[in-house]
Amino acid sequence: MTLHILALETSSSLCGVALLTQADGLLNVRTAEHDATGEHAERLLPMADDLLAQAGIARSELAAVAFGQGPGGFTGLRVACGVAQGMAFALDIPVIPIVSLLAVAVRGHDAAVAAAPLSVVVQDARMGEVYLAAYVADGDAASGWRELQDPVLLSAGHVGRWLQQALPGWQAAYGNGLTVRLTGDALLAYPALSQVEVGGARVELGEPLRPDAETIARLALIGWHTGAAIAPELAAPLYVRDKVAYTTLERERGLGGNPKAPEPGISVVKMLPEHLDEVADIEQSVQAFPWTRGNFADGLNAGYGAWVVRQSGRVVGFSMVMFAPDVAHLLVIAVAPSCQKQGIGTLMLRHCESEARSRGLPAVVLEVRPSNINALGFYQRHGFAQLAVRKDYYPGSDGKREDACVMEKKLGST
Repeated sequence: MTLHILALETSSSLCGVALLTQADGLLNVRTAEHDATGEHAERLLPMADDLLAQAGIARSELAAVAFGQGPGGFTGLRVACGVAQGMAFALDIPVIPIVSLLAVAVRGHDAAVAAAPLSVVVQDARMGEVYLAAYVADGDAASGWRELQDPVLLSAGHVGRWLQQALPGWQAAYGNGLTVRLTGDALLAYPALSQVEVGGARVELGEPLRPDAETIARLALIGWHTGAAIAPELAAPLYVRDKVAYTTLERERGLGGNPKAPEPGISVVKMLPEHLDEVADIEQSVQAFPWTRGNFADGLNAGYGAWVVRQSGRVVGFSMVMFAPDVAHLLVIAVAPSCQKQGIGTLMLRHCESEARSRGLPAVVLEVRPSNINALGFYQRHGFAQLAVRKDYYPGSDGKREDACVMEKKLGST
């Protein structure tokens, strides 16, 4: 069987296209690149057509179109996603979104090193900020890579403190004596990153790499074989920075800046009765069919594991878990709307996994609505896979019921 995948990457100033062909056990990748700001829209499709023509392959022979979904520049992300969707719709084929920061980690990986370091990718986000994500090579993960931190926005000057805060969790999973390798073009944009020190780990400087189309294509091939292809209408750029410019009126109202990863000082503490009003308010703001204050109180009385995330003296997120003899059941987890996309959900999810691991439980399970695409993507990025479907599990509109996707994450030794 011959497989052709076209890959597009435009999250930085580098506009790239790759055509991957797998046939008779052999792999061939053709690439084309152009490095310039503001020219992605006019160059991307002609570059793709040129590659296909050089290979003698018609568009109709493509099995899928992959694209680097970001994070990165707003315009570039929209170009790659839009072109991928347009081609996929026209050809009736799926798309394969690939996180661009993962491509940087893969490019910077040294397969010859027996004990591979933990890769922390730092990409220039402009305005004194970086896009940051963390990965480790892991043969047990579907892609061959375990995501330890999904992409977040962080002030460049806070990278060291953020790493120091994250280190204990990584050490619990992978042991002491970790080597943390910093990779990404932010190393050029912010030279002070080369001086970052993290007590308890050795910091190694990688190369100032950017994502490229060839790596997107190779990751897409893995995605094709592991079921990561999706319908084109479900494809979307990965925006970490929601807004760049604010109006004068918005600034007068206290708005401005951008969503960031949790700053040092954020804390996860046990949920207490005095937190319930804030917890119920958050639940009401994010759910169409929310738990009540009484439901949370009943959970506390039943002895469920329950925690809140506090920041600047207020509750900004919460979770509640039932610990059964054989599995941890994540019952509910939520983040206040004003604090979403700041890494708080990831922080809470990891805390729940750590609590389950400390009790010797092998897995975490949860239910999620199939219509909640954002939540499904969040859990999938954090290693959850669909286990089953529960029919008519959730209440729905007009008296109808909605199924639930039952998802599971095997904890293993990590």
